[in-house]
Amino acid sequence: MSSLQDRTRFEPAEVEPRIAQRWLSSGLTHPEPEGTADENFSIAVPPPNVTGVLHMGHALNGSIQDALIRYHRMRGQRAKWILGTDHAGIATQKQVERLLEEEGTSREAIGREAFVERVWEWRERYGGAIVEQFKRLGASLDYDEERFTLDEGYARAVVEVFVALYEKGYVYRDNYLVNWDPGSRSAISDLEVEEREVTDTLFHIAYPLSDGSGEVVVATVRPETMLADTAIAVNPSDERYRHLVGRTAVLPLVGRELPIIADDYVKPDFGSGALKITPGHDANDFEIGRRHGLEAITVIGEDGLMTQDAGEPYAGLPVAEAQQRVVTDLRAQGVLRDSEPYTHTVPFSHRSGSRIEPLISLQWFMRMDELARPAIDVVREGRVRIHPESQRKRYLDWLENIRPWCISRQLWWGHQLPVWYRGDETYVGAQPPEGQGWERDPDVLDTWFSSALWPFATLGWPEQTPQLRAFYPTDVLSTARDILFLWVARMVMMGLEFTGEVPFTDVNVHSVIQAPDGRRMSKSLGTGIDPLDEIDKHGADAVRFGLLAMSSSQDVRYSAEKVEQGQALANKLFNASRFMLGRVQEGVEAAPRPQTVEDRWILSRLQRVVTATSDRIEAFDFSKAALGLYDFVYGELCDWYLELIKGRDFDADLSATLLHVLRQTLAVAHPIIPFVTEELWEHVPGTEGLLAAGRFPASAELVDADAEAAVAAVVEAVTAVRSWRSDAGVRPGEVLPARLEASGFGDAAALVARLARLDLDGGHDGEPAASIAVSQGVIEILPSEAVDLEEAGRRREAERERLRGEIARAEGKLANDGFVAKAPPQLVDAERAKLERLRAELEAV
Repeated sequence: MSSLQDRTRFEPAEVEPRIAQRWLSSGLTHPEPEGTADENFSIAVPPPNVTGVLHMGHALNGSIQDALIRYHRMRGQRAKWILGTDHAGIATQKQVERLLEEEGTSREAIGREAFVERVWEWRERYGGAIVEQFKRLGASLDYDEERFTLDEGYARAVVEVFVALYEKGYVYRDNYLVNWDPGSRSAISDLEVEEREVTDTLFHIAYPLSDGSGEVVVATVRPETMLADTAIAVNPSDERYRHLVGRTAVLPLVGRELPIIADDYVKPDFGSGALKITPGHDANDFEIGRRHGLEAITVIGEDGLMTQDAGEPYAGLPVAEAQQRVVTDLRAQGVLRDSEPYTHTVPFSHRSGSRIEPLISLQWFMRMDELARPAIDVVREGRVRIHPESQRKRYLDWLENIRPWCISRQLWWGHQLPVWYRGDETYVGAQPPEGQGWERDPDVLDTWFSSALWPFATLGWPEQTPQLRAFYPTDVLSTARDILFLWVARMVMMGLEFTGEVPFTDVNVHSVIQAPDGRRMSKSLGTGIDPLDEIDKHGADAVRFGLLAMSSSQDVRYSAEKVEQGQALANKLFNASRFMLGRVQEGVEAAPRPQTVEDRWILSRLQRVVTATSDRIEAFDFSKAALGLYDFVYGELCDWYLELIKGRDFDADLSATLLHVLRQTLAVAHPIIPFVTEELWEHVPGTEGLLAAGRFPASAELVDADAEAAVAAVVEAVTAVRSWRSDAGVRPGEVLPARLEASGFGDAAALVARLARLDLDGGHDGEPAASIAVSQGVIEILPSEAVDLEEAGRRREAERERLRGEIARAEGKLANDGFVAKAPPQLVDAERAKLERLRAELEAV
């Protein structure tokens, strides 16, 4: 270990791997399962996909969770950060399918058993990348007990839950309209669907009345699905069609008679006010069909081709070709009345990106009503607190309107359903049924089903393990808002149902980090920023600090400036520590032994930042915690206190105070910037072991309002004089004769004199050359050869002219309607902020 005095700056590339190895080999991150969950502190990491690599969302949430874990560990609690990865059914299967395609084969060709073996091989080879990347961030996860949502113990928990839910009647099999994802060839849940705006063609088609007395015109963007129409619906209050209810119309191209029905769902102002009803291919039509007892016909298959029920000549055609053929035939039959562009939202698969095809399919579902009620109650009662409040409302709104969950997936990689069939018999159980002729259901469970057990299954449930007793319920779940329903709500439901306890007491919904231009971060869009590249460039502490500083309850744009601010903070703290440690006396123990007003001031400010940082971390206000720490270390400690004590005798009292301030500062900063603080800690006299295993500073009676007021006056006076000296062109080394005509400074006047380079010893008579306003008075600068007042005036006037020109340009830009209307909103906002800043600068000058 080299001396700090041999180094001039903090070098993350050299320090971070060495410090990370010390943490890992210490056993610090693997607490013994002792005590109870009330005494301990735990977080279950949102399990990243086994296919994943660290992205900016992982880096932000990892920084948040690690700050919480380190803080609570330093408060003396056993802190366990549960680690694991998710098997990610669709994503992982797609990865291996692509590999097989490159080899000239497919999963169907090699069969299920061989395919699953290939996926396990892929997982063993590539699946640990993101875990290693978390180590680069400094994440103090429990790497000794990594879980996987398909490991043997976890799989046993999943089966037990499925069987129990089936036996209670919550899990059932039914023919129902599902979101069919042609890209993955599987059903997916409503929450895995994303709406996108697209422009289709809206076709107006005439359906002749059966008695030949007229026609009903309907509008649709899916003319190919009309082959499955089983009714026409109108609103019962629509006077135009009331006389037609109960009569029939003829389906063009097919000739099937369709009843004309009345239903309140129909919107009279959309299209013609008449709606074609296709229960087999539209979710709303499916519900209408159930209300009216309509047949559900399927003309699009799971393979994306038209079925035999579509009839000749459409059967076997891809959907897009079928649409073209239907439109051509409608035009030839003379029933196509009009067409027009129509922009609307369309569901797409979040997994594969394919357009969703609503299909009736025999699937396994889970009834949610009974499970949702307790999950609503615990949030309303405050047993689970969701931060911020706006996300609590979203959670409750969704649960109060919850629908059945389609939990089966047509995949091979995942938890295969513990279900067997023999003829009309169905068997559900943890073990295969006895006897011949049973065939297991080939489907697997939705990945989110197994993930819903994460907080307790990772700790050994259904066994009552020491880990479960010590660390469940967990304390905090930190996540982005996009999985509040997919995952968070389901964990609450499953935790209450199977353990009788909430899975966590606080949910922190963090911001989404956008690209600097406000678009989403994406490799395909060219807007992605790799956190590992940023760590290589600036260091892990800088990235952690920057992400925490820019985080909020709203989505935020990535700020390179905040990361650079974090890098500057690490370097400033490193060099300040070198300065202090190079001057303290040997053999002195750290203790607050203030001798001067500036000593009392820094101890008071340190105590305030300790309290504020603690409060802010516990309130999940990580931005204020990071920025408040920066203001203290960079501003008050380094820029002011170390300047204030220069020239003093570094005696035992000052040495003890400096060591106390340094130790406390490193400890309070450690949860946010752990690498540089750990590196410095081992150089501080009297410290033992790792700072990560040390204690967060405790409250002390060191707040001194009088000292704070006195030094605040010094800072204000020195800042004002330095600004005046710069404007007047006074050389930095010149000591100016001056009078301090202000009350309340007392002994602190000497500090003003030294830092502002003033001679305040008295004996200076005559009229002042300049007067500088400070608290409770003025500082009068007396005439001397060092002061050229005419030059000072010229400099100030030149600065005024420069600022006036900048203001005029900004005002002209914002007065240009074309700029305001066409420029990106962020540029317009930046220009307005710039104008306000320039006006403030002009007023100050």
